[in-house]
Amino acid sequence: MTATITIRNEQEVDYKNVEEITRKSFWNLYVPGCMEHYLVHVMRTHEDFLPELDFVIEVDGRIIGNIMYTKTRLVDESGEEKNILTFGPVCIVPEYQRKGYGKKLMEHSFEHAIELGYDAIVIFGNPNNYVGRGFKSCKKFNICLGNGTFPAAMMVKELKPGVLDGRNWTYHQSPVFEIDEHEAARFDESLEPWEKKHEPSQEEFYIHSHSIIQ
Repeated sequence: MTATITIRNEQEVDYKNVEEITRKSFWNLYVPGCMEHYLVHVMRTHEDFLPELDFVIEVDGRIIGNIMYTKTRLVDESGEEKNILTFGPVCIVPEYQRKGYGKKLMEHSFEHAIELGYDAIVIFGNPNNYVGRGFKSCKKFNICLGNGTFPAAMMVKELKPGVLDGRNWTYHQSPVFEIDEHEAARFDESLEPWEKKHEPSQEEFYIHSHSIIQ
């Protein structure tokens, strides 16, 4: 029997469910425990959040994943700013991963981002998960952090080919990603306690997140 797949905007009634599946998807993945579910919780009320690009994917009526976008910006050498997008958290619950649902969710969001007039996305993540979706190293687009470095985990996708025209750009992330760890821990006190563990994926994340392209 073929599953019914639906991608739609997140609604307020989904909030707790989405936070739970985000927690389930990221728990012990990058660090012992996780804070992505808390980021989802606080992101929705931030000025940079884009609710029109906040999507959930359902299989037979059950939410199995979500993607959320925020506005961010690039600044070139002359100080000219360019408004772009970043997404995250993006997740598919573990039992539905590697089955094409994440691809469907991302491609759906890309189409809507283009309709809204956006032409570039910058993200941080494991390249293995994103190069197949058209993301490339930030170095290839001359996009660096404020300290002049090109992180291996920072990737770029042009929604409109050639829009990043060779200029040197500095990436400025939304302040919403500067998570207050104490507030995140306090938020977790209201949730079911889960065991925090050390996993090999955390070392892989450490390597990616601390690697710089020369």
